[in-house]
Amino acid sequence: MEVQGRIKMIGETQTFGSNGFRKRELVVTTEEQYPQHLMVEFVQDKSELLNNFQVGQQVKVSINLRGREWVNPQGETKYFNSIQGWRIEAVQADNANPEMPPVPPSDAFEPAGELNEDDHDDLPF
Repeated sequence: MEVQGRIKMIGETQTFGSNGFRKRELVVTTEEQYPQHLMVEFVQDKSELLNNFQVGQQVKVSINLRGREWVNPQGETKYFNSIQGWRIEAVQADNANPEMPPVPPSDAFEPAGELNEDDHDDLPF
């Protein structure tokens, strides 16, 4: 699976326990009608993949969904999900038509003349 969006946050590398487990978190904001802020974990040696990226950069992240079951001391079963990243790559901005001429400065346009009730147009509204 893949997630594409803009980097909102890159966390510091965290180390846990005596075995040296490492984790680094990345938040990617999707660019759709209802943007989502997705936290993606990069673990162990994959945490170093984030060293070459910065906040605001457009990226595509390859992910795996992970799920865990846990039974608490009261015997209740709980479920936890996480998104784990294993590859990240920069996405170039979409230049749909790079040969379009530049837009002239706003002061290059002539202001419209005065309108009065006697002027008619052919607009349907």
